[in-house]
Parts: sequence; structure tokens; C-alpha cells
Amino acid sequence: MRITPRLALLLTLPPLLWAGNAVVGRLMVGQVPPLTLNFIRWVITGLMLLPLGWRGLRPPGALVRRWPYLMALGVLGVGLYNSLQYLALVTSTPINVTLVASSLPVWMLGVGMLLHGEQPTRGQLAGALLGVVGVAVVIARGSLAALLAVQFVAGDLFMLAAVVGWAFYSWLLVRPPAHMRGTERPPWGWAEILLVQIVFGLAASGLLSAGEQLAGAAPIRWSWGVAAALVYVTLGASLVAYRCWGVGVAEGGPALAAFFSNLTPLFAALLSALVLGQAPQWHHALAFALIVGGIVLGMRARAVRA
Repeated sequence: MRITPRLALLLTLPPLLWAGNAVVGRLMVGQVPPLTLNFIRWVITGLMLLPLGWRGLRPPGALVRRWPYLMALGVLGVGLYNSLQYLALVTSTPINVTLVASSLPVWMLGVGMLLHGEQPTRGQLAGALLGVVGVAVVIARGSLAALLAVQFVAGDLFMLAAVVGWAFYSWLLVRPPAHMRGTERPPWGWAEILLVQIVFGLAASGLLSAGEQLAGAAPIRWSWGVAAALVYVTLGASLVAYRCWGVGVAEGGPALAAFFSNLTPLFAALLSALVLGQAPQWHHALAFALIVGGIVLGMRARAVRA
């Protein structure tokens, strides 16, 4: 398979938007409780999507017959991943969180081996390693001493759990059960399938948010900044990013998508620097070259294998 400009855009835009989501999530610490932020985000997204995807909720029997698969998609893609990410950002930084997320290619390869017997090639493993090295350059700011001084906190462990769940989610998208393939699949477009995921995901996210509130979470400090953040996480990091990611994974495969996901830490570093008023440094360019090199190497390995 050749990487077309369209496919490259589909797989590059979500990491950019999700990097911004990490920065916004960090900015919301102390203003909106993390689990409540995720719940509100998906409630608004679901309401915005309802005019386009309402047919996915009818007839109810179609959902009932497929509920285990749909529940897994909703919990992993909407409830678990985003809740854990916002929770991670309470004690970690956007760059650290996206660094942990850069381990996705490893987990994607592992889940593929475990569930589908997919054996990774040496090129794929080398591409994953090259991408991780690029991320390490971002974290180290070009200094080995800075890399050795990085300390992982509880938030990083939350993010690790989120990434493992996301690996399973991505494989579920590309390898659905029989009742979601061919003529057995309901006539759902992207809006319908995403709305169905949101409905099931809100069940888990709502429980987490309720638990957070019962545990004594601080009230939301409403402001224009909070309102702007909600607009971004619903429109950009939810609707646009999930649409592009779903199409990109379907067209390019989860393994290729995993390599593109390594762009997220680089984008997070650049956006964090922009928010702080600091210009990008030389190590950002080096990291970009390494990460893109990992993508190209992994793609060539897939082409040779095919």
C-alpha cells in the first residue's frame, strides 16, 4: 500500500488535534474535574452528532443483538481512554502523557499477535523503535541528562492503561465480528457508528463522573476559557479527529496508524511551547525526522510483506 496525500492527512490530523486535547486538558486542571470533563465532552458531542447519526439508534433490536461489541467500542474508545487521559493530566504533563501514548505501536503489535496471530516484521519493530527514539528526543530536549532525569508519576500509569485499551479499540475497528461485516452489518455510516459508541461509552463515563462527584470533586469554575475548551474538545478532538482516525485506520490498517500516532508527542511539544511563548528548538526538528522515518520504515515493511 502506498501512502497517498489523503491517507497521510487522515492519519496526521488526529494526532495534531489530540495533542491539542492534551494541552487543553492540562489547562482545565483546577477548573473542571477530569472525569466530569470527559463526560460533558461526550454529552455535547453526542447531541451535536444526533441529527446526523440518529438512525444508528433505530431499530433498538440492532443494538441489542450487537451490544457486547458496541459496548466494548464505547467503553474503550469513549469512556476509558479519554477519562484516563484527563485523569493523567492532573499529575502529569501533556508531553509526558503523549510520550506514554507513543508506546502504542508496541501495544498494537502485541494485541495483533495475541488476538489475530499477526507476526510483526523486523521492519515494523525497527520503525516502532525509531519513533520512540524521536519521542525521547522531544522529552530530553536534545540532552541525555534531561532524559535520564524524567520522572514518571501516577498520571503516566493511568495513560499507559489508556493506551493499552486504545490498542484493543483500534483492532476492534478493523477486525469486527461477523455481525458487523458484509451484509450482516447494519447500514451505518460514520456518524451512526460514532453516535452508537458515544451512547455506550457515556454509560461508563457517566458512572466515573458520578463517582468523582460523590468523592468530593471541586465544582466547575465556569468561564469563557472553559467554554472555548469544550468547543475544541467536542468539535476538534472528538468529531473531526475520530472521523479521520476511523477512516484512516480502515484504509491504512491499525499498524500504519500506530506509527502516525507517534506524531502526537511532537505536536504536543510544539503546542506546549506555543502556549508558553517559546519558539521550537532544533531537537524538535530532529525528533520530527526520526518519527517520520519510523512511519516510512514501518510502511515499507508492510509493503514488502504484502
